[in-house]
This record gives sequence, structure tokens and C-alpha cells, in this order.
Amino acid sequence: MDLRIEQARCLRGDISVPGDKSISHRAVIIGALAEGETVAENFSAGEDCLSTIDCYRKLGIEITGPQGGVVRIAGRGLDGLREPGDILDAGNSGTTMRLSLGILAGQPFFSVITGDNSLRRRPMARVTDPLKRMGAVIEGRKGGSCAPLAVRGGPLKAVAHISPVASAQVKSAILLAGLFADGQTSVTEPYRSRDHTEIMLKYFGAAPGIEGNTVYIDGRPQLTGKKIRVAGDISSAAFLLTAAALAPGSDLTIRGLGINPTRSGIIDVLEMMGADIRIFNLREDGGEPVADIRVRYAGRLRGVKIGGEMIPRLIDEIPVLAVAAAAAEGKTVIRDAAELKVKESNRIAAVARLLSGFGADVAELEDGLMIRGGRVFAGCFCDSHGDHRIAMAAAVAGLTAKGTTVVRGAECIEVSFPGFSELLKGVTIK
Repeated sequence: MDLRIEQARCLRGDISVPGDKSISHRAVIIGALAEGETVAENFSAGEDCLSTIDCYRKLGIEITGPQGGVVRIAGRGLDGLREPGDILDAGNSGTTMRLSLGILAGQPFFSVITGDNSLRRRPMARVTDPLKRMGAVIEGRKGGSCAPLAVRGGPLKAVAHISPVASAQVKSAILLAGLFADGQTSVTEPYRSRDHTEIMLKYFGAAPGIEGNTVYIDGRPQLTGKKIRVAGDISSAAFLLTAAALAPGSDLTIRGLGINPTRSGIIDVLEMMGADIRIFNLREDGGEPVADIRVRYAGRLRGVKIGGEMIPRLIDEIPVLAVAAAAAEGKTVIRDAAELKVKESNRIAAVARLLSGFGADVAELEDGLMIRGGRVFAGCFCDSHGDHRIAMAAAVAGLTAKGTTVVRGAECIEVSFPGFSELLKGVTIK
């Protein structure tokens, strides 16, 4: 599917975005392990989260919805999953696969999990290796580092894992496996990654401990089903926030947005670049901070340096931040982001090709990008590379480009942001 974008005069409106994808995944996974019903409102209807629902239905969990944005999960407790009669298909979702590997490692049965062509290329050894140390038997392509992966679960032993990368998926997989282990399991990261798993485990009755960049979990906690209202997804909102910061005369408000500090780096960086962002009506839901956010055009943005501990807080937003950098004054340097090479596409290379197509001055670095801003974008044909965030970044660039932009393969946006093009059209003033 092609998505056609014309240059916008500005963005104006008062809107909400779909529920947070990360929290929606975890509501199903942790809800399945809890005793009693979990009700998740404002659940993300993106294809990734539907893959998680499908996998846990195959594991014997009764799940209804999403109906009107509501999903009901009939939890069966830590020992309630059943051996699946078929292969589990995670689709394009790395979260589904990696977190589920942690769960499957502790089950007294055999299972196989796979995904689409993109997911089968993505590295899984960073999850499977520590799970093997805990006692799971996992086989797969490339020595067990790529899906399809066959898991022979069983009794697990606690480990103290030191992760070379700050990855919420790696951390979560090990902590979830730790629910089935004897003793205390811990994960130490170089920087703090997003903490939705820890927050939700605590909300459901577990007692994870946090000390610096280390998280601890004791095995065999009692989890109880809960009601959750999923916050708006800040990674989805990032594309609209950035577009409004770039287009003169814009004034856009997004309601009910999750602003977890381990995820809100996009706000911090846009403010560093000179964007006018106001956060108000702050509240909490299920342990997660939520607020309304208003962004108004405040003049041309300026280049910045992004790296270090900031990267895990905005790793998914780098494609659209790169668009902002190409339109800004001065130079932007993004480092410590080698993780982008193993996403749905090699996002470092994909972003560089995307920006070059619009006429931007961009150079690939080993672990990031160097972008010299100030170029005037010209509309062009863009390839999504099957990556939802590249497709949406291209759409944002197209809003600021002279002429027409065509994003090829835009159907991949449905993975995370169903209704993106309609919502974008609704707030765009030509």
C-alpha cells in the first residue's frame, strides 16, 4: 500500500493515540499468569499486540477482545498454561517472542515459536543464552540464535545476569523466567531500560526490587488479575509531536499519554532542540505516569548531541528525531545506537537512505548518524523496508517537504499504529 503525503501548513487538533504497545503486550502476558480476570482498557489493536493475544490463546488462556478497545484475560496462575497444539506465531513482534521465551522456559512442556521473515532474522541469543543458563533447553536456527525456536521448558534456577546492552526485552524475558525459578533472579544493565515489566509485576502483586541499574525478582510470587487503562503510546505520539514542532503555526494537544521517564526521552530531546512542549493534567494509572501534552511551533529547531544513557529512553524514536534533525539548524550527532541495526530493519542504514532521498545531508556512523540540518526537503518516493517506524518517519518528513511524498509499503504501520494516516490527515491543515 502506498501512502501519499502533501506538504502541510501546520498541525492543529486535540487528539489521543492508540494504547501503549509495550504495556498492552505485558497486560496479556502477565494477566495470563495471574489468578483471576485482568481487564485492559484502551488496549492497542496493532498487529503486534494481536500476535501476543493469539499466542496466549494457543497456550490455553481465554482472551476476549479487543472489543471497543477492551481486552479481558482469564488468568490461570503461574501453573495454568497448557502445551500448545500448534506453533506459536509472534508475527513481526520482537516483544511477543522475547518475553514469551522467558515464560516458555519455565513451563513443563514443549513449544515452538516463530515469526515473520523480519523477526526470524532478528537476534535471539541475548535472550536464549541466559535462559539456557537458567536450565531451559532451547534449539533453533544458527545455534539457537534465530527463530524458529523450540523450547523444552522445566524447572529453572535463579541467575544474576549482567547484560551488555540496555534492553527491556532482554531484561523482561529473564525476569519473567525468574517467576518460575527457585530463589532470586537479577538483571543488571549498563543503563536503565524501560521498566513497564517491573511496574506491572508490582501492580499485580509481585515485589521486584531495584538497586541502581539492577532489578531483582523472587520466584513463585502470587499474581492477581487487575483492571488496567493502558496509557497512550508515546512512541506513536512521537511522530505527531515532532511534526507539530516542525510545522509553523502548529498547536497540537495529545491526551492521556504515557510519560514513563524510561520512555519519555523524545520529549526531553525535542525540548533540547527548542520545541515548546507543555505537560499537564498529570496522573497515574496502574503505576504508570500519564499526562496530556501540548506542543506548539516555537521556531526552527536546533541540532543536538544524543547518546549514552539517553538512548534506551528513545531508541524507537530515533528515526523521527533524525527527521527533526535534518530540518533543524546546525549539526546533530547520534551515538551509542548500534541496537538500531537489529530492529525490524537496519534503522541506521534505512534512516540514512530515507533522509538522503529528501535531500538531507546525513552520514552513517558505526553506532548512529551525523546529520547536518538546514536543507529544504523535496518530496520523493520512499521505501518503508517493511518497518513501521521508518514508514511513519517518512510521512513526517513528507509533511515538511515541497511537493508530493509517496511512502511505499505503508501497510506495515498497522503493526503499531492502526489509523495513523487517518489521524494524521485529521490534524493536518494544508
